[in-house]
Amino acid sequence: MINVVIAEDDFRVAQIHQAYLAEVNQMKVIGKASNAKETIELLENSLVDLLLLDVYMPDQLGTELLAQIRENYPKVDIIMITAATDLAFINKARNYGVEHYLVKPITLERFKETLANYVKKKQLIESVSEVNQEFLDTIFGANEKQIEKPLLPSGIDFVTLRKVQEVIDLEKDGITSEEVGKKMGASRTTARRYLEYLVGTGQATSEHVYGIVGRPERRYYSK
Repeated sequence: MINVVIAEDDFRVAQIHQAYLAEVNQMKVIGKASNAKETIELLENSLVDLLLLDVYMPDQLGTELLAQIRENYPKVDIIMITAATDLAFINKARNYGVEHYLVKPITLERFKETLANYVKKKQLIESVSEVNQEFLDTIFGANEKQIEKPLLPSGIDFVTLRKVQEVIDLEKDGITSEEVGKKMGASRTTARRYLEYLVGTGQATSEHVYGIVGRPERRYYSK
């Protein structure tokens, strides 16, 4: 789960963004700040993964917080959501590694697209154990089409992974690795490897249940 803080002085806009976040998988709002002071307090006292930051706040510009955030909370990712289109703000956001810069008013479709892309990129970084130039090009030059087909660890093929995802997406009551293998024409071992990869990247969940013969079996569920 990705913990999100919304820094927005207009409470109505903050509520809209919170409602939008409810439409994005793996996002959880853990706090809302109406000014710069409250933003820093939330970062200090909470485990924050992502900050949605406005520029225009009553006590300090959001862009003026970037240096402080990068120095004291380097693991916090930032997406700017603001009406500010001044190039000075945009350049400052780029210089401090802001993930994206969205201009208000923002539609639900655009919001979901940007946040889903961010989640994919984060999952890619966390799932790859070996770094090569192709991986770096994907991360630092990432666009939506690049992330749709990410680099995968050894033993995981993109086409097969998509097939496994399609199978478990249809099984609302869960499915075992043996059942997945039969549906795909693959071995139980192969199916389980892909299923465990999906669990490890947060795209699926699993649990042990007891079968007819009383022995526990592992069932997998799409998220």
